[in-house]
This record gives sequence, C-alpha cells and structure tokens, in this order.
Amino acid sequence: MDGFWMEWGRRINGTGLWATACVLLGSCAGFDKSWVPGSAASLAQDQIMLVRKEPPSFGFHRLETQSRIYPDLGLFVKQRGQPDFLAETGDHERHYFILYYLRERKAFACRTRPRHAGTVEFSGPYPITAGEYRLLDGFRRGKPH
Repeated sequence: MDGFWMEWGRRINGTGLWATACVLLGSCAGFDKSWVPGSAASLAQDQIMLVRKEPPSFGFHRLETQSRIYPDLGLFVKQRGQPDFLAETGDHERHYFILYYLRERKAFACRTRPRHAGTVEFSGPYPITAGEYRLLDGFRRGKPH
C-alpha cells in the first residue's frame, strides 16, 4: 500500500477527521455556480460537506459536478449509492475525495490520476469510528456536538 492510502487510512481512523469536521458547518452553505475566488470550487477545498438531495446541499452539487468531471466517481456513486458526506481536497496535480456512508459506517478514499483525465483510483472501505459516526450524524441531523 503506497503512502497516500496509508495516510488517508490514518486520517479516516484518526483524529484528522475531528479537526476537519470543525469546518463542516460552514461547508453546508448554498451552491455557488461561479469559478472565481469564493466560488464552489474554492469553497469545497479542504472541506467535509453534507450530501443531501432534498433540499439540495452544497455537497450534493459538488458530488454531481465532480461525478461529471470524473466519470469513474459517478459510476462508483451510482453503484454504491449516494454518500452522506463528501470530503474534498487537492493540490496542483490531483483531487482527493473521501465518501462517507454512515449507515454502513464505512468510508472510501479516492484520488484522481494526473495523466489519465477523468479517471479515479479508489481505496477502502475504511471503518468509521463510533466518535466519527456521532460527530457526522450530529451534523447531518443539525445537532453538532
């Protein structure tokens, strides 16, 4: 297992989620269609977002957008179902995603492939800890700890 997957495994199972989750409330904002600073793309960077179809959440729109850009991601979501949360980050070469499925208490890590447009590599499932579940479920229900 290369370093990327080991690091994401530690973040999913470790305390990295707690620090990232602190920004969760701000990431449930309305959808922004522009691509300028303050746009949906810049607002999604380094965020965990609620994915809710009705009423549509920012995370739902981001997942739909990224699924169009990365068909592998869209196929994965079509096969596994809509996740409850989407984490998104990236650098100048790749985008990274984590899809959280609370009912299953599992998460999947994904990364884009730099020289293979539209393709995504997947890793997981990783277990979601009881503490992570309580935190994310609280945000989903609108009752954060």
